[in-house]
Amino acid sequence: MQDHLPEKLPEQLKEKIQQLEQEASQELSSQSFDEQRLEDFRIRYLGRQGKLTQILKDIGALNPHDRPALGQLANTVKVSLTQKVSELAGALKKTQREKTTQETQIDATLPGRPLPRGTLHPLLKTMEDIVALFKCYGFQCAEGPEIESDYYNFEALNIPKNHPARDMQDTFYISEDVVLRTHTSPVQIRVMEKFKPPLRIIVPGTVYRHDADTSHSPMFHQVEGLLVDEKVSFAHLKGILTYFVHELFSKDVKVRFRPSYFPFTEPSAELDISCIFCMGKGCRVCKQSGWLEVAGCGMVHPAVFKAVKYDTEKLSGFAFGMGVERLTMLRYHIDDIRLFYDNDLRFLEQFQ
Repeated sequence: MQDHLPEKLPEQLKEKIQQLEQEASQELSSQSFDEQRLEDFRIRYLGRQGKLTQILKDIGALNPHDRPALGQLANTVKVSLTQKVSELAGALKKTQREKTTQETQIDATLPGRPLPRGTLHPLLKTMEDIVALFKCYGFQCAEGPEIESDYYNFEALNIPKNHPARDMQDTFYISEDVVLRTHTSPVQIRVMEKFKPPLRIIVPGTVYRHDADTSHSPMFHQVEGLLVDEKVSFAHLKGILTYFVHELFSKDVKVRFRPSYFPFTEPSAELDISCIFCMGKGCRVCKQSGWLEVAGCGMVHPAVFKAVKYDTEKLSGFAFGMGVERLTMLRYHIDDIRLFYDNDLRFLEQFQ
C-alpha cells in the first residue's frame, strides 16, 4: 500500500501541519477564553479525535523515509500548543483566585454592615415579664419535668384515679402511669417534698392538653405560683394578684375574684379583669359581660399538704396558675393563638 502513496502527500501533510499551527495560534491570541472554552479548544486540536491527532495518524501511513521529519514537526506543534493551553489555563485560574480574594477580602476601612435585629418571641417576653413581677415579691423560679408521673400530675394534687376532675384536663398518656404534664402544678409537690416552708415559688413552663382551636393549643405555657407560710390568708392572694394585674396591664383595669372549683385548692376562685378592649362596657371579646378570665387561684387544699407531710394546723398557703398565651393575646390584642406557632416573620417582627 505504501508503494502506491502519492509522491506529494508528505508535502501536503507538512503544509497541513503548518497551517494548523498558524490557525490554532491565531485563535489563542485573538479570542478570550474561560475554562470551558479553553477545554473545548484543547479537545478540538489535541484530543483523541482532534485535528492534530488525525494528522499524526496520517503520518503513520507514510513511507519510513518520510515519517521522521513530519513526525518531529507534528510533535513540535503538539508540544507548543499543549504548553500554550497549559499557560493560559494557569493564567485563568490565577485570575479567578484574585477575583475570589477581592470579593471575599474584608476592607476594614468600610463601615460595618448592619445585621438583622432579633427579638424575643412574644410568649417568651410575656413569660419573662410575669416571672420578673413576682420576683419583686420574693418569689423564686422553679422548674420540673414535662414528662410526669400520674402521682405528681394528679394524685398528690388531690385528683385520685377515676376522679371527675381528670375529665377537665384532656391528657396525653404515654403509659398508664406516665403523662405529658397537663399543668405546672406538679412542680409544687416536688418543691414541697424537698424544702420546708416558708416557700415562695413561681413556676413557668410548657404543658400539654388534647385541645386545639383558635384559642387553645395542644402545647401551651403556664406560670404557676405557690406561697406557703404561717397565717397566710386569701387577702394576701388577692393583694399579690391585684398588684400583678395592674403592673402587667394598667392600674385602670379592675379585678374581681369569682368562686370556682379546683381539686387542689379550697376555697377556689377565678381571677377576672375588666375587659381591656371595651373597658368593661361589653363587647364581642368579653361576650358582652365586661369581664375576662385570666387565672385560677385559691388556698392550698389540706390534702395537698398531707401528701407532702406539711403540718396543716400551723401552715397555710395559696396557689395560682395562668396561661401565658391568653395573657399575651390580651396584652397585644391577638385573636388567634395559632399565630404564635406559625413562625411567620411578618407576625413576629411586629414585636421588635
